[in-house]
Amino acid sequence: MTLTFAFDAILALALVAVAAWTTAARDMFAAVAGSVAFGLLMALVWVRLAAPDVALTEAAIGSGVTGGLLIAVGARLRRNGASPGAEPPGAILRCTAAVVCGLVTVGLGAIVLLSPEPAPTLAPLAARHLPQTGLGNPVTAVLMAYRAIDTLLEVVVLLLALVGVWSLAPDRYWGGRPGMQQHEDPNGVLAFFARLLPPIGIIVAIHLFWVGSVAPGGEFQSATVVGAMWLLAMIAGLVDLPPIDRPGVRLGLVVGPVVFIVIGLAGTALAGAFLAYPPGHAKLLILVIEIPVTLSIAATLGLLVVGPPQRMPPG
Repeated sequence: MTLTFAFDAILALALVAVAAWTTAARDMFAAVAGSVAFGLLMALVWVRLAAPDVALTEAAIGSGVTGGLLIAVGARLRRNGASPGAEPPGAILRCTAAVVCGLVTVGLGAIVLLSPEPAPTLAPLAARHLPQTGLGNPVTAVLMAYRAIDTLLEVVVLLLALVGVWSLAPDRYWGGRPGMQQHEDPNGVLAFFARLLPPIGIIVAIHLFWVGSVAPGGEFQSATVVGAMWLLAMIAGLVDLPPIDRPGVRLGLVVGPVVFIVIGLAGTALAGAFLAYPPGHAKLLILVIEIPVTLSIAATLGLLVVGPPQRMPPG
């Protein structure tokens, strides 16, 4: 048994164990902590599968942002007097969930075990046309060139999810500030890290964004880091969130999708298809798309985590 095989076996067992523990956890915070740990283990799995771009996304969004959202949901439920998990599901719901999980497991197993050899793939065709995009990272080429419409829809779905979260606000709070007012302890550890980490995080985010064209990284990973730094400063009480009806906030949220759509429509006229790029200009246009999309995703993720408006609009 090699060291690599032993590590992979331990990682697989740990993944199953954490998943089982998270599912069986009675306390909401314990279940959320298990979900975050599961996401980090999945990131390691993607690293072992030589998919660092997916690993970065899993760690940032699948574990970090989703974990923050779940913690915020639990805190909101407790403030409203709800008791998460107080009413256990009935036998019918449990049996239905067990059957669905079993079918999904069997289906995934069948996909893995019964796949044809060699598996069908478009990788050689994508690699052959990679120089036409001006990009060195095939993942970025797939996301921003070959399947750019999927990336556009992902950005739009995030924005629609935020609108859905905002719709949960009572009428008296509409147009107000999201989240509760945080009070800074200037001598606290949280305030110290909220001053120390954002400059470093912004540099890391710029690096992830810039190298995304030739190496693992990109706008989603970069935006997650920027959003996390903003949330850290907000939680520490160093900054306050703006009202959701402020024009600058709404412009920051929509500028990414709008630029994406405008360049896509321009491609219809200049290159013959929606989101097609004229020869020799693909990399420049992709960069023009990615900059505002990064800012929009960062703002959307941050506002998603803090939730709907909970404070009165400024008078």
